[in-house]
Amino acid sequence: MTTATQNLIEDHVHILRLTDIMVTMAEEQSKEIAHFELVIDLIRNFADGLHHAKEEDLLFPRMGEYGYSPEQGPVAVMLGEHVQGRNHVAGMVTGIEKYREGNKDGLFEIYEHLMGYAFLLQSHISKENNVLFKMADQSFSNEDQEELLAEFEKIEANYDKAFNRESAIFKINQLAEMYLIE
Repeated sequence: MTTATQNLIEDHVHILRLTDIMVTMAEEQSKEIAHFELVIDLIRNFADGLHHAKEEDLLFPRMGEYGYSPEQGPVAVMLGEHVQGRNHVAGMVTGIEKYREGNKDGLFEIYEHLMGYAFLLQSHISKENNVLFKMADQSFSNEDQEELLAEFEKIEANYDKAFNRESAIFKINQLAEMYLIE
């Protein structure tokens, strides 16, 4: 049986690929605004939108039923890191605005937040995959997993077609080809 946590881990594979692209963009000092904007759209719509909706609206509350508080402990740490990620995205947007206005320092802000987001998410995903999801799997019954997975599928089926799971993965793969990411 595929579990809810396995579904999230599968998303993580693609989100980690996006973080590899982000690091490469910063290291190579890309100046491609359209690529930066696509990364922001992928984060907002796939990583933070679709994926975090499954975690924040469904998984974490279900974990709360088993005593994992959203105010302290591992779930609270994950929620805090989601906020940190959103702050990095806001920093990227600000950097793009500055760069468009002719301020070259905007590029360095973009690079700083690309790297910050990428490193945050790489660590974050490791904690979720190796600690939090194992805690959930130990707590949840098969019925919990099936209910969550069915809810995940509803979210995925009704998500914006431009950034649903399939189209987001396609866009990530296109960027990966452009930046020679395996």
